[in-house]
Parts: sequence; structure tokens; C-alpha cells
Amino acid sequence: MALNGPTSPAADDAPAEEFTGTVENILFRSEDTGYTVCAIAIPNRPEKITIVGHCAAIWPGELLRTRGKWVRHKQHGMQFQADLMECVVPTSARGIERFLASGMIRGIGKVMAKRLVTRFGEDTLRVIEKDSGRLEEVDGIGAKRRQMIKESWIEQKAVRDIMIFLQGHGVGTGQAARIYRQYGAQSIAIITENPYRLCEDVWGVGFKSADRVALSMGIPSHSAVRSRAGLIYVLQTFTDEGHCFCQAPELILQAQALLEIPAEILQEALNHEVAQRNLVREDARIYLPYLYQAEIAIADKIAALRRTSTTFRPIVSEKAVPWAEEQIKITFDERQAAALHMALTDKVSIITGGPGVGKTTIIRALVDIYGRRNLKVCLAAPTGRAAKRMEEATRHGASTIHRLLKYSPRTNAFEHGPGHAVEGDVFILDEVSMIDVPLMAAFLGALPDSSVLVLVGDIDQLPSVGPGNVLRDLIQSEQIPCVKLEHIFRQAHGGLIVQNAHHINRGEFIETPTGDDESDFYFFEAREPEQVVKRLLDLVTKHIPDKFGFDPLAEIQVLTPMRKNELGADNLNVLLQEALNPHGPHVSRFGRIYRVRDRVMQIRNNYDKETFNGDVGLVMEIDPDDQNVLVNFDGHEVVYDFAELDELVHAYACSIHKSQGSEYPAVVLLIATQHFKLLQRNLIYTAITRGRKLVCLVGSTKAVGMAIRNNEMRLRRTGLAQRLIDRLGSSGGAGQRRLEPVDAG
Repeated sequence: MALNGPTSPAADDAPAEEFTGTVENILFRSEDTGYTVCAIAIPNRPEKITIVGHCAAIWPGELLRTRGKWVRHKQHGMQFQADLMECVVPTSARGIERFLASGMIRGIGKVMAKRLVTRFGEDTLRVIEKDSGRLEEVDGIGAKRRQMIKESWIEQKAVRDIMIFLQGHGVGTGQAARIYRQYGAQSIAIITENPYRLCEDVWGVGFKSADRVALSMGIPSHSAVRSRAGLIYVLQTFTDEGHCFCQAPELILQAQALLEIPAEILQEALNHEVAQRNLVREDARIYLPYLYQAEIAIADKIAALRRTSTTFRPIVSEKAVPWAEEQIKITFDERQAAALHMALTDKVSIITGGPGVGKTTIIRALVDIYGRRNLKVCLAAPTGRAAKRMEEATRHGASTIHRLLKYSPRTNAFEHGPGHAVEGDVFILDEVSMIDVPLMAAFLGALPDSSVLVLVGDIDQLPSVGPGNVLRDLIQSEQIPCVKLEHIFRQAHGGLIVQNAHHINRGEFIETPTGDDESDFYFFEAREPEQVVKRLLDLVTKHIPDKFGFDPLAEIQVLTPMRKNELGADNLNVLLQEALNPHGPHVSRFGRIYRVRDRVMQIRNNYDKETFNGDVGLVMEIDPDDQNVLVNFDGHEVVYDFAELDELVHAYACSIHKSQGSEYPAVVLLIATQHFKLLQRNLIYTAITRGRKLVCLVGSTKAVGMAIRNNEMRLRRTGLAQRLIDRLGSSGGAGQRRLEPVDAG
């Protein structure tokens, strides 16, 4: 079979041939491109024929009409290179059974396919489509399953039509199901009217795909609609890199390079989008409206919090801090005491610092102090795991921001916001470095103006995946009281993980254990990618489970700087799945094999399912009949239709960015020179601080040194710090409780 690789070209004068046969096996299938390798059985021909080509949709049991030429592949021998692959629904009972048993229709697996064909024979497909009430004559099919089968049959026919339509315009077939879920039966009509809606409305469909459709349909390359869509796409790429705005000249220049459209036309398009309020122009800065409004909302809300008094009488911090020391059985150092005094006397305050410096202890003390007054304290964090850690450390309920604000799928918005505040007197928000501008605006908008706000985070970690650099901007504005904790209290118990995190922060090389000393941090030198992979697999499958007792499926997390290349998360996940979970019930979708017991990660916010970008879970069940997968996210069980599995990727390995806000019992971190474009201090610092009990760093000394020395953080274009200065700069004294200026970079 030919999965990839060149085939020797057929002779130009070789005659084209045609075959029609039943699809026996699909040997390889790319859902993105439609590239297919399959084996078909032809009547009166003893051997199967391997067909290679592109097909919009294909299932075992279908009749396949092909036209093309024979070629000889260097590795796989003779095969038929098809320039036409056209599937038709099977008519024979055997073909219909294989067709239905392929899993294409929800509610029908191999057993049910056999029962249906036994009952209805060659009339089975007509019964499903035209006379579905008769399906209840088959044992195991009631009204609910009958309706499921009928709806799935209609959906599959519609999706196939979309696949064929998209393939005719140069777009991969893997996006057809998403498009159908968005637009339903109107999909082709909507795309035909304005193909650029695809990149706005459908997750996973980008501008370049929509542009291919548009140009293929005859939309002029210099048209106004293409110019406007291209400008918004370019601006969106800036936000994907963390920026909140782009300078207008650079936006025009980038769009001109992408679209090959004269600058004058693009300038007209930009003026039109600003006039229509699809974009916002502030001096030379161009914003997407939601980011412009979010920056303003953050600055306005913090100003409102600062100027509004609390509804409870002030707490005397000079008495409260010693009381908290007695409760927790601890003596605060000077900076911890200063942080507590600040948080008890200022309406809005920031506590920052690295691992082991006592941030969680301060939160616990604040919960005890405010709780003694019977005030309502709300604890929140951006991720479920961060909220759970917060709850365990403080023994006080905590939730994610999304759950605190109660997102409503019905309205596609949070229930709480301006005009409908969350009830609470004190709000403590942890892991603020992870929070982007839109989420911070939504969170602050849901707070009562009279409430106290304490923001806690590590300014030296990677910034948020989404646009903005909220924690850094808040500190850099110097308008909000801030204390930076530095003394390491967890050093005696945290061992080398904590010490090395602080070494890295200071630009110093890591420490390693001497001799055979037991440690929580190890460094394994490996320079070539093959050596790195070999050492990684040995650590995850043997060494760490045997020596430390960690479960490789549930407790060991592999982290790497990037997704692509040999040492990227995508390739490592394939290798780790083969090593850790090679067998068992599975389903293949979107170029991946999902198995029961696989560790998977959600890669987009899905409010209907209450799962969010970065959530990690375990595959518990795969139901081929109902075509769904059950995933457990830390006790929250979620069902995914097979067509929704593109929202899940394997999570044996993940990028360091995706690990933010999470902690793992054991971390294996890869740092190699192949990652040189991404190697920087805050990246390796963030990765090491994800390990709770054990960190094993695998890579080269050179690469680790490169990362530690590179402290040049990529500046993000944001306007938040200046907006805070504009709103609060005249009030004065905001930063007087800071023991020293905090370097906000």
C-alpha cells in the first residue's frame, strides 16, 4: 500500500482505464486533503486492486468508480493512480451490510447492520431513508434509536454533498462536518453567497481555506470583500500572537504581502471597516472591537473599584495579621506581612512571586481573616486544576472564572456581568498571568463596585495564550499597590525543583543532584533527537514508574516547547500512545486514533460541554453504535460525537503553553537545540514549575543554557497600562505599599 512517497510517473501515452468495484478496506485517509489509499474488489477478478487518489468521502462497502493509470511505486509495487474516484451507494446485500457496519451511521454497528440486512436485504437503505418507521421491526431498535438512525442518515448525505462541493473548490474534506454543524442544510447556499463567512463562523476554518473557495468561485482577487476579509484576518493573526492592536501602516503592509492587492485598495477597505465599526482606529492603532472595548472596560472597572467604598467597616490589619499567624501557626516575614496589610487595606491589590514564596499562604490567611467577619469570599482561577489547587490549599470553595460567571450556552454569554453582579464582598483571583484581556474584562465586569479585589500571580511565567499581558500591564502601570514575594519558604521541602526555578529566574544554570543522592530534579544529557526520544520513552515507560511509582498514563506529563517537528507534541503523542496504550477499543478520526484510556486535551472552549481550552481528561468509553466517546475531565464526564473529536488531541505530551495553570506529579521536560526559536527563560521556568514532586529535564546543556540566557521577552502590543495611567494617574499614592519597584519588563 502507498501511504505517502512518490510514485514513478505513468507513461504519457499509457491509456486511461476505468474500474468499478466494492471498497473492501480503507488503508489510509487524510481528512484534511481527501488523499485516500483503498483496496477494492472487482467482480470476476481474484485479487484486490490498490487505488490511490483523492476522494471527497468514502466508506467500506460502497461501490467505487475510478479512472486513471497504473504506476509502479518504488516500495509498494503496482497500484492504480486515479484521477477520478466517485463513490455510489451499494446495492447488494453484502455491500450494504459492510457500508452500514463501517460506523458512518449513529445507532448502527456491525451487529445491527447484520440484523437490518437480514430483515430488509437489498431494500435496507430505502427503508432507512423513505420508510424509517419499519426499522422498529428489527430487534434492538425502538423509537429513539430509529430517530437517531434516520437523522444520522440525513446528516451524512448532507455532509457528503458539502465534501464534494468543498473538494471542487480546493478545500479539505475534514472541515465539512464542522461546516454542516454550523449552517445545517443551508451550508452550500451560505458558502456560495459569501465564502469568507467560513473563517468568521466556523471554528477550525481559516482565511486561507475560505479564500481558496472564494477565488475558485470567481470572486475577483482585488475585490472589496476580499480586501476587508484579508485585513481582519491579518489583524487576527496579530491577536493570535498575543497583541491587542496593530499599527495601521504595518497592517496594510502585511495585508498587501498576503493578498497581493494595491495599498490604495486596502486603505479604502480599512476606512470602510472602521466606518462600519468592524474595526476600531485609535490614533494609528487598529483594534478588533472586542479587544478595544475589553481594555477600556478593565481600566474603567479598576477605577470604579478604587473609588467605591466597601459595604463593611475597615479591617484593622495591625490586629488581623497577628491573629492569622496564630490561626495558621506561622510567622510571616516582612514581605508577607506587607502583602497582607496591603490586601486588607486597599480595594485593589496585586501579590506576585515565584514558586514556594508563600502566595498560597497569603490567600489562606485572607480567607481566614475575611471569613471571621462573615464576609463572602469568592476564590477563582482560570482553569479547573488551578481552582482545585486553590481549594485544597485554603480549605475554601473555589471555582473557575467561567463557572463563577455562569456561562449560558443559550445566550452565548455570561449570566453575570454589568447590571447583574456576582454576590460577594472579597474576590481573590489566582494565576492572573494566564488571564487574557477579554476574560479579565468579563471577570471584572461581574464584580460589585464595593468589593475588594486581590490579584495573585507569577509575573515571570509565560503570558496568557490569548491576547494581552494583563498581570504585567497592571504592575507596569504603577497604579495598583503591589508586593513581590521573594523569600523561598518551600525550599527545604521543595528540593531542587523550587531552587532551580529561582536559579533560572536569576539567569543561573540549574543544579543537579550529586552522586546517588535522592532528588526531585534530574537532568539527562541528550543531544540528538533520536537520543532524546529514546531517553524520554525509557523514563516514561520504565524508570519513573519503577523508581518513583508514578502511573505513566495519569501522573507523568511530557512537556515540549512546540507542537511540530520530531520533538514536538504531535509526534511525541504518537510515540507515547504506541508505548503506553497500544491496544483496546478505538476510533479513527481526523488523522488520529483515539483509544480507551488515552489521555486527551480539549483545544477550544466548548461552553455547551463546560470544557475549556487546555482541560485534560481520560477516554473512558467508545460506543461505535451511537458514535460517541465518553471522556472524564477530573470527575466531569463529557460525551463527544465522533464528528466532534477534532476538539480533542492526545495529551501524553503537550506544549509548555498548554500546561499553564496545571501542576503534575511528575514532569518530563524536553529542551533541545531544535527548539531554538522558542527557547527563552520564562518558557523553561514555566515548565519546571509545573512539576509538583518530580521533574526530569532531557536535552542538551547548550539548549538549556540558551533558554536561561535569553530573557528577551516578546513585547505584546497592548494599551491597558496607559489606559490605567490615564484613569488613575491623578489619584497618586497607588504604589506606596510596594517595598520596591517591580520590574514589569
